[in-house]
Amino acid sequence: MNSENFYGDLGGFEEFVAGARQPGDGNRSAGYLAFKRLFDLGASIFGILLLLPLLPFIVMLIKLETPGPIFFKQKRVGYRGRIFDCYKFRSMAVDAEEMKDRMQHLNEASGAAFKIKDDPRITGVGRFLRRSSLDEFPQLFNVFLGDMSIVGPRPQIPSEVRHYTPAQACRLLVKPGLTCLWQVSGRSHLDFSEWMELDREYVRQAGFAMDIKILTRTLPAVIERKGAY
Repeated sequence: MNSENFYGDLGGFEEFVAGARQPGDGNRSAGYLAFKRLFDLGASIFGILLLLPLLPFIVMLIKLETPGPIFFKQKRVGYRGRIFDCYKFRSMAVDAEEMKDRMQHLNEASGAAFKIKDDPRITGVGRFLRRSSLDEFPQLFNVFLGDMSIVGPRPQIPSEVRHYTPAQACRLLVKPGLTCLWQVSGRSHLDFSEWMELDREYVRQAGFAMDIKILTRTLPAVIERKGAY
């Protein structure tokens, strides 16, 4: 795991969120943490083996449509400000990051987020991968390595985290995940403040019951594809 920290170091993160922390924020038992890690390892291995047969087809579809790499690597901010490399299947044009600066006026998201419903940077194959959530398949390796968890707030990029208030930064008191309350509650149909509040709710209530609740709602949310773009 990368030791670089967005806030300089762990002390910098703790100082930034100190005034906004509430009782119970990020307080989880050792037993829960141990079980969660074992579950993450087992689920990530199972998921990788289950989806591995799809890999040649996804690779072929991406390569046939546009030239460029199969995978997209991006710096994300994780647990207590730790920066790590997050992996996805490439769903956009190769120069998507450069195009982003020229498209800020099209941003439909509020707060520290960037979303365009009909984003012209997204390829045809990429749109399918996003709507089916298959673009996030490589993040199972992030889960296996310990940078992410199966359940937890979705990780954002440093340029977005830079705009966090101390209260919003409290979402970093738990590991980022593949699925979360935001994803099973409407995703992009929710504004940024609602997204952050759902993540804070998870941080306050993180435990077996909350994780099971989110997991049981994940598959229906993926099938329904509500707010997925």
